[in-house]
Amino acid sequence: MNTDAKLTKFVRASGCAAKLSPGSLAESTCHIQSFHKDLIVGFEGNEDAGVYKINDDLAIVQTVDFITPVVDDPYIYGQIAAANSLSDVFAMGADAKTALNVVGFDSKNHSPEILSEIMRGGQDKATECGAVIVGGHTIQTPEMVYGLSCTGFVHPQKVLRNNTPKIGDVLILTKPLGMGILITAIKADLLDPVLAMKVAENLRTLNYKASLIARESHASACTDVTGFGFMGHMREMSAGNVTMRVDLAKVPYFPEAIEIASMGIIPAGSHANRDYNKPHVYLASSIEFEREMILFDAQTSGGLLVSVPQEFAQQMVEKCIDSGLNAAIVGDVVAYEGYDIVVTDSN
Repeated sequence: MNTDAKLTKFVRASGCAAKLSPGSLAESTCHIQSFHKDLIVGFEGNEDAGVYKINDDLAIVQTVDFITPVVDDPYIYGQIAAANSLSDVFAMGADAKTALNVVGFDSKNHSPEILSEIMRGGQDKATECGAVIVGGHTIQTPEMVYGLSCTGFVHPQKVLRNNTPKIGDVLILTKPLGMGILITAIKADLLDPVLAMKVAENLRTLNYKASLIARESHASACTDVTGFGFMGHMREMSAGNVTMRVDLAKVPYFPEAIEIASMGIIPAGSHANRDYNKPHVYLASSIEFEREMILFDAQTSGGLLVSVPQEFAQQMVEKCIDSGLNAAIVGDVVAYEGYDIVVTDSN
């Protein structure tokens, strides 16, 4: 069965459901608070997942995420959606154990075989990191969504937070940026098949290996780079307590995204990220608009941003590269300098 053609029609017609802007989300959640003696991570700090202590040696990590189609192939879409969902568990320094499918499907216009392929892709990614899909929930929707509700295990004393970097740490990014711009181009049928497959390969790569290496490298803070973009998630890591210095020349990104951005093909979420975060970011005057937008671009299934002691940073990068990951040192953590982030450009 040629599922590609059927999903292609759906992808191009439906577009991509945008996440709430950072400002809107902050306004919506600021009044929600959870308190319990065993709750390690709740709503505070815009963390990647919740963490609840079971006993002195075990805590569970819980998260849920889902996305609309980002590529034409239903199996690869399932892989990407699962990788995107599982990433929040890995960002907390945890191992994924179980997951539930979260599905919205238009059964009037698409065959059960397409849904089967999507869920098969998700199951394969869960299996890759040792997790088990144990069920799920499906509803009829006019727009396709798929993702996972994930549970992971971590030692209560080994949880990686997103806002605890230490002055003197080195910042490491484990995947290139530009995914939001390139996904938008895929939907507009502007990418050649070879580049589209490179993008898909990046999107479906799990952050599990990167998480394991970050733990071995004594990471002090970690987050995954997703909808709020590189600058948005880095601001969360700063928490207004330290300044994150970044050299744009060292930040990995898909160079094709620059050309696409110059055509004005930029997701609305990326513009919202820029509007919300730019007042807290110092940008070197040499950085042109297109490269600036790479920094604010809303990512799907992005890499990990990790704050690591300087003595372990190069070792972490080398281990990531040996594992097939395009990791790079992108900056460092210094005492607060009046901005949450300072971006220079050594080019």
